[in-house]
Amino acid sequence: MTEDDSRNQGLSNYCDGLALGIDLGGSKILTAVTTARGKMLSSDQVTTPAGEGHDAVIRSILESAHRALGQAGVEVAGLSAIGVGAPGLSNPDTGILFISPHLPGWHDVPLRDIVQERMGKRTFLANDANAAALGELCFGAARGVRDFIYITFSTGIGGGIVIDGRIYGGAIGAAGEVGHMTIVDDGPLCNCGNRGCWETLASGTALAGEARDRIQEGARTDILSYASGDVEEVTAEVVHKAAVQGDALAKELIARSGYYAGVGLANLVNIFNPELIVIGGGLSNIGDMLFGPAFEVARERAYGESFRAVRFAYAELGANSGVLGAAAYALMEVKGQLC
Repeated sequence: MTEDDSRNQGLSNYCDGLALGIDLGGSKILTAVTTARGKMLSSDQVTTPAGEGHDAVIRSILESAHRALGQAGVEVAGLSAIGVGAPGLSNPDTGILFISPHLPGWHDVPLRDIVQERMGKRTFLANDANAAALGELCFGAARGVRDFIYITFSTGIGGGIVIDGRIYGGAIGAAGEVGHMTIVDDGPLCNCGNRGCWETLASGTALAGEARDRIQEGARTDILSYASGDVEEVTAEVVHKAAVQGDALAKELIARSGYYAGVGLANLVNIFNPELIVIGGGLSNIGDMLFGPAFEVARERAYGESFRAVRFAYAELGANSGVLGAAAYALMEVKGQLC
């Protein structure tokens, strides 16, 4: 047995299995080696080259994976499995990513099999929001909860639905696409082809896009001063910074996003009657400025009995929900048990 084999065997015994988690997003790829108890031994993040096609994205995934393994001092042979969380419609049984609104040109990509072949280790594919829900269930804000919904407010809006302690996948594993429920029937055109989807009104992309439109229309605001004077550099984070400093337009736009966020939350409360809704994603960093109004709108619109039964919490794992959940999903599949 080589020195590397000995080290990997010792880590595996101590941690009851190691997994490589890959959180693929429209703007970033986060990769980590984790233990079965949710401890991250490494972390590598890189920008997703989404506009360059799936070959470039997959190349970035593999490069990030090897860097994460190197940071942890773990060989591929020391892993129990690899888990990939990816945005869009996918089937975990076939490992195919059918389509992703945030990854242009991705159609029926056998992502699981590609990663498995290139890495030489058994690999599993899950929707990114489902993976994040699993991360919060195993290690975060939803520990001990049997019925809850995880919502990520980020580039888009994604959801993971947990019923009786298990991720609900639907007929082909594509359930939970809450960001694409229609909120305004003649609303903005979505990347998915529908109009008025929740994510066209309450996501980070929607918030930034509305701010850019208003600036180009001549609205009085200091938002541009937080984006080096370049309207193309206006992001949701920039709008938040301006709002914190009292900019009237920034505060108005965040309130608008909060309103639409609340409409969608009310729908979920009425449909699923969950015990808990966990809020994650980049927009969760705005906190109560956005979600205080959202929860109030949800209270006004949902059935009173159902709303009183639900509690809201921010994701405890922050930006690591997805990568930890992807790893947990892989370990669950190989070990046959949750967390």
